[in-house]
Amino acid sequence: MNISVTTPYPGTEIWHREARRLTTQDYRLFDIQHAVLPTTLKLEEFYEALVKTQQVLNQKHLGWNAIKDTTGLALRLALRGQTNFLTMIWKFNAVFNPKLQLADHRRKPRYEMPLQPEAEDKVDRKALYVHNPPGAAAAPSMMRPRFS
Repeated sequence: MNISVTTPYPGTEIWHREARRLTTQDYRLFDIQHAVLPTTLKLEEFYEALVKTQQVLNQKHLGWNAIKDTTGLALRLALRGQTNFLTMIWKFNAVFNPKLQLADHRRKPRYEMPLQPEAEDKVDRKALYVHNPPGAAAAPSMMRPRFS
């Protein structure tokens, strides 16, 4: 179980509605683990509460009892080189760390997300594509069912 931070991505409805409220344009922070929209709490408090909540959930659902119950699965995955399940449990505090998350906000961005010029209350559904669908000539044949 994991908690995700609301993150507007280009091509989504929330991008069209909220992107002008972005607190950062740093592309690295658009990862559902960092706050890129304003938070009610101070950013430091937000990350502390986020990590604490995730720790409670992990202790309840991914503690020793969960490992006992899923030992076979964890071993099969590890033998195939898929160690992210076990790594996540053992390295939680190194990965989910409020101080590191806050430090990410202080780093100079290498790439910035483009700004959305104006918010839209009613979003055109066609604008929700990152890549627009094929032109009108191609669309009818793609949408029409084919029967043999």
